Amino acid sequence: MGTHRRPKPPSRARIATLGMAAGAVSLLPTQAQAAPKPTVDEVRQQVEKLYEEATAPTEEYNRISAEQKKLQREADRARDRLARKQQEVNELREKIGPLAAAQYRSGGIDPSVQLFLSGDPDDYLEQAEMLDRTSNRQADALGAMQAKQRELTQERQTAQERLKDLEETRTKAAKKRDEVQAKLTKARKLLNSLTAAQRARMEADQERDDAAAGVSDSAATYNGPASGRAKAALDFAYAQLGKPYEWGSTGPNSFDCSGLVGASWRTAGVSLPRTVKEMYDAGRKVARSDLQPGDIIYWYNDNQHNGMYVGNGKAIHAPRTGKNIEIVPLDSMPFFAASRP
Repeated sequence: MGTHRRPKPPSRARIATLGMAAGAVSLLPTQAQAAPKPTVDEVRQQVEKLYEEATAPTEEYNRISAEQKKLQREADRARDRLARKQQEVNELREKIGPLAAAQYRSGGIDPSVQLFLSGDPDDYLEQAEMLDRTSNRQADALGAMQAKQRELTQERQTAQERLKDLEETRTKAAKKRDEVQAKLTKARKLLNSLTAAQRARMEADQERDDAAAGVSDSAATYNGPASGRAKAALDFAYAQLGKPYEWGSTGPNSFDCSGLVGASWRTAGVSLPRTVKEMYDAGRKVARSDLQPGDIIYWYNDNQHNGMYVGNGKAIHAPRTGKNIEIVPLDSMPFFAASRP
């Protein structure tokens, strides 16, 4: 039978240690719940950072979308050519069928035997000449058929390649779209964490800062020194003041930055590439000291953000999600370069 011993009572030091540990554990949930919420200013800074981070993938999405449209057109043309080639092959098959049947009917006996059996040699020679012409026509038809078959095979391969490229591009575009939307969703959650009063305060702070910086999205008419196509482009851009920024949009109710620049110059009869980077690469570079109204301004770098110079040290642009098309000082963002369409 086992011996039962009373457990040794814990020492005072151990009791104190356990008590401290229990106290620390009991404090953990309270500390986690008491984590301070970001202030209105902190939310504003985080939201602006997220909007700025969404700019680069937006332009990449625009580039991929433009490529997707091009590939779609190429795939459609390839399918059209494939259908035409298939029709041509089908028509040749219909022609070759009767020729082959005629050869089978008249060409199965050796020509010398046919001459021997023929009651009228002249009639036989006439038939032989017809058969020879038939054989020549069939050979020509077969040659054409083989050529069309090769063309058909090539068109089918081209169409398949274009469709494969198109599918890959769609996948890339979807990834970039999701990347942008993830950042915008995070920004919306931050904004939704504010009370109505806090939102109103943040918007008032934004308006005050914009006014102090000389930023305006109020309706206005261009009355600067530009002329010709540049004036037509700026007239259009000014007519869009106050319309919202929307990523991936080229109008008419909303625009992203390169969408506004492209639409403005397109109205003036000038076709520009879709993205900031492509516009930068295609344009004739001009020094800041030589800026003229209508020139395209690039801020930060050559692929993130652009707008149009309007004169007097100011530019018009579509800024970011949550804001409208506006007039801003040229130095409201880090100036990178300028180009002239």
